[in-house]
Parts: sequence; C-alpha cells; structure tokens
Amino acid sequence: MKKPYLIVEWNDTETDAKGWMVVHNFVKGYAGGGTRMHPTVTREEVERLAEAMAYKYKACESETTGGCKAGIAYDYKAPDAGAVLRRFLIAMMPYIDAGVSLGSDLGTNYDYILKVFNEFGIDIPLTKSMKQDANVLQGIKDFNELLTAKIDGLFLNDVVTGYGVAFSADEAWKFKGGREEAKAVIQGFGCVGASCALKMTQLGYKVVGISDANLLVTCEEGLDVQKLIRYKNAHGEMNQEYFESHYVVRSNAEWLDVECDILIPSALEDVINKSNAHQVKASLIVEAANIPISAEGDEIVKQRGIDVVNDFIANLGAIRFYDAVIFGLIKPDAQAVINDIEKLCRKNTQNLFKEAKKQNRYQRDVAYEMFKPTVSDLLAFAEPSKAVPIQ
Repeated sequence: MKKPYLIVEWNDTETDAKGWMVVHNFVKGYAGGGTRMHPTVTREEVERLAEAMAYKYKACESETTGGCKAGIAYDYKAPDAGAVLRRFLIAMMPYIDAGVSLGSDLGTNYDYILKVFNEFGIDIPLTKSMKQDANVLQGIKDFNELLTAKIDGLFLNDVVTGYGVAFSADEAWKFKGGREEAKAVIQGFGCVGASCALKMTQLGYKVVGISDANLLVTCEEGLDVQKLIRYKNAHGEMNQEYFESHYVVRSNAEWLDVECDILIPSALEDVINKSNAHQVKASLIVEAANIPISAEGDEIVKQRGIDVVNDFIANLGAIRFYDAVIFGLIKPDAQAVINDIEKLCRKNTQNLFKEAKKQNRYQRDVAYEMFKPTVSDLLAFAEPSKAVPIQ
C-alpha cells in the first residue's frame, strides 16, 4: 500500500490549470479527502496527501472509508478560480458518482463543491449500497443540517479540524509536563489556523504570534484571537486596520523567529524543511496542516529532540465529523460532534506519546506503525454480487 491505488490527471480546457485526483486506498469501495487549489500544487504533493488521508481514516477508527485527495495547480484568488474548480469536479464525476467523496481543502469552499455536486444530481458522494441504506441517508440529512450549525460564533464545519488540533496540542503539552500559559505560534490563519488559535486561548494558552499569506503579527502578552477572526478580509486574511497599537507587524517569513513553546503550522506543506528546521524554537510541533514538514526537515526536528503530534492524528476533525454523523456513530448535535473529536484526538495523542516514551522513539515513526492502513478494496462502480468469469 505504499503506492496509490488510482491517479487521475486533468488538464483544463480553458486555462493552464492542471489537477490530480489520487486514491490511496478504498475501504468498502469508498474513499474520502479534500480538494485543494494553490499555484504550488504538484502531483507528488497530492499523492503524499492521499497517503496521509489513508492514515488519518485509520486514526479515525473508520471501517468505511479509505484515503484520497485532489489538487489543482491554480491561483485560488483568481477571478475564474470557481469555474476552474467546477470543470475539475465535472471531470472527476465518474469517480465521484461511484463513491470517491471529495470535500474542500486549502483554497476551496465546501459549500461551492456541494453546489456543483447538486447541479449534477449528487448530494454527497456515496457508493451504490450506501445510497440504498436508510441509516446513511438519514445521516446525510443530519450532516447537511449540521453544516449550518455554529459553535463559538463560527460554523461547525469551519472549527472541527482546528479544535481537534488544539485538543491534541493540549494533551501532548500536558503529557510533557509543560508549564501553564505556554506560548503558541500559529502559521496560517484560514479556518483551521483561526479556529485552532481560538480554542488554544480558551484552553489557557497564549497565542503570541500568527502569520498568514501577507504578514506576521506578534504580541508577547497574547493576541486577541477573537477580534482577529472577526475582522478577517474576504480572503480570510488578517486585517491590519484592526490590530491593537501594541501589536508588532513583521514579514510572514519570520514566523519561526518568534519565541514559543508550541508551534502549529496550519497552511501549506513542507513549510518546515532542511533550510529552516534548525530555527524551530518550540519543544512541541503540532501539525494542523497536512505534511507541513519535509522529509529532510523532519530528520532535523527528530535529531533535535522536538516532540511532534503528526498531521493524521492532530487534524482529523473534519473527516471524523463526516464519518461519525453520516454513519450514525454519534448523536447529530454540534456539541456532540466537538466532544467526539476531543475524545478521539486526546486518546490518540495520549496513546502515541505513551508508546513513543515506552519505546524511546520519535513520535512520527511510532505513529506510522500504530495507524498503518490495513485495507485496500476495489472501487465499487457496480458492486457486482458475483465475479464474472473471463471468456
């Protein structure tokens, strides 16, 4: 299972956009993962992300879903980005209609993706048997209703991942015996970074630095995260007009220079790499983004003895939300969703750190053994009842 099961490449007919859909594995003919759009997206990146999704579903204790991912190399801020995404999704329709469930990721919006699906008569991508399961169909109704629910003034779907990351960070920090009011730096301020920052403050941490696509803002006493969220611009970036007078604004390239205890990369892949991993000042890294540390950077982090909660343990909130509600694992209630994610993130983090301490090994190495995917089924196009002999 080291190689992906399926790779589909797409070339746009109207722009220079290029995209890929990668399925690492199917479980019962079903696979799930997000769709990202960014000029730097590559096929290799999407393959790595799909593999991470497979591990993430294993960490979610899912018995129904394998890992997949889609990526489009295009500027998500471009005026025609929505049209590009729509054409990509249309090209993927044969797989989507058969059970490849594509959601949103960096640079895309889940509501828009669902609108495109609805345009072609698809509610939420399901296999044939799932479409005939009354419990699953009820789960879809519950899930759709919960997409309009709010927690702490934010849409539930926008906080589930970030809150899960914060719960994992808190559990890891407590396991380490870290001091109270520890300082955290968040790199990336989209839905995941913003909601993670908010929950970290609620858990008693000081968020002393946040960077986004434009800038880095710091404050030794802790930033007013709620206010930063309230005044984000249309692209989800911080609005400098509403910064407090004592905030310090710096280049977003300087995010690793801020003194902190906990570092939470929440945006692009490989932002910690061989060129800057030696600059990390934190004793704990919690991966809110998928694959935010390159292989070379990870080796440096490992050698320096920095503890890590890796991506497929920390940032599984969104897919757990989907799985738990669609398949009726929890009560379809917003607080029940958050409670379920907190329980799972804390349990996985606690088990990981206990096992890593027991073996005296790096957390990531142990995690890849603990949560290795074990199922690789076929795509359930027709789900035949019996094999057809070769003529």
